[in-house]
Amino acid sequence: MKKILIILAVISIWGSLGGCNKSSEAENKKKIKVGVLHSETGSMATVERPVLAATLRAIDAINQAGGILGRSVEAVVRDGRSDEKYFSQMAKELIEKEKVSAIFGCWTSSSRKAVKEVVEDYAHLLIYPLQYEGVEQSKYIFYIGMTANQQIIPAIAWMIKQNGPKVYVVGSDYVFPRVAFEIIKDTLKSFDGQLVGSSFVPLGSKDVRQPIDEIKKLKPDVILNLINGDTNLVFFSALREQGITPDVIPTMSFSITEEEVRLLGHGSMVGDYTTWSYFQSIKSKENVEFLDSLKQAINPELKVFDPMESAFSGVRLWHQAVVSAKSWQPEDVREALKGQSLLAPSGVIYIDPNTQHAWRTIRIAQINNKGDFGVLWSSQMPIEPVPFISTRPKEQWSKLLENLFEGWGGQWSLKIQ
Repeated sequence: MKKILIILAVISIWGSLGGCNKSSEAENKKKIKVGVLHSETGSMATVERPVLAATLRAIDAINQAGGILGRSVEAVVRDGRSDEKYFSQMAKELIEKEKVSAIFGCWTSSSRKAVKEVVEDYAHLLIYPLQYEGVEQSKYIFYIGMTANQQIIPAIAWMIKQNGPKVYVVGSDYVFPRVAFEIIKDTLKSFDGQLVGSSFVPLGSKDVRQPIDEIKKLKPDVILNLINGDTNLVFFSALREQGITPDVIPTMSFSITEEEVRLLGHGSMVGDYTTWSYFQSIKSKENVEFLDSLKQAINPELKVFDPMESAFSGVRLWHQAVVSAKSWQPEDVREALKGQSLLAPSGVIYIDPNTQHAWRTIRIAQINNKGDFGVLWSSQMPIEPVPFISTRPKEQWSKLLENLFEGWGGQWSLKIQ
């Protein structure tokens, strides 16, 4: 009798374990899995980790409000390691192995270009939060950040008027700065600007001697800065060591954030400029709620910057599209995302159904003595995105991309040797 009871107990335990597994599987089937792909390591980690955190906070907010279509959202996080090849590998893993229904991520255009090939091969979905050079349109990508006509062109016109026509351009050597440089050259002609010099350094490089030496020699009225990642910290430190402060030669940066200003020590940065759609100094109900949400969840002293807001808003737009489509399948969500709009902390964001780029309000700001960006100029209304600037035919822009890719040996950036 004792043996029978033991056998029955074992059967009961195995049955309960089996029941737990089945229950776990059932719970997993009730989740909508999404991929979050940013650099947690490498030269881009300083700025991408906060964007990752904002994305996860937006997903948490969905779950706290009851999920979507009766399901919770599970974020599957992967590290792109500041390397386009890892971004490509991780995107494939998220789609093939993890079966995610969308990917939120990428900062640099080189990482986006690598992921673009993957999402196009799998007919999937990437929601990209960064401002970028344009000269691209894919039915599998929604571009939440600004295009060059929204960010770079207004900034150049404003800077020349305020500070003078002589411009020096410095950038990281990958696709965004290189294409943006060509747009800058075309734009300067329209505003009687003068390009006095330019220099590009490998993405993640700590050697900025060439641009510093040329800036000292050429004495431009304005520096237009297209550097990304930790090289910004090296570049601005080197400028200050050489006595090039904002009151001597001001810099307009297109990718520097409040986080980098904090790391540099804001005292040395007072007077420099940047152009984004969002700044945490915006006075609106939506922004107050947004800042409270992030700071309570992440860090009360958190410096919140534009790509964080774009990433957060991108998740919200995706949420709206899933509800509208009554489906989380990529092909259904892609259709439903077209024409979605949102009253975001930065203002109205509207997804243009023809280009899948966002209409955005644009702001020019100056770093103040608190390390914040004080807004000096705003477009007031959202500006229509133009992926392909009309200064050159579309075919010519495409040829430029092709030449850059070949020149870098079949990749989208110049690597540090």
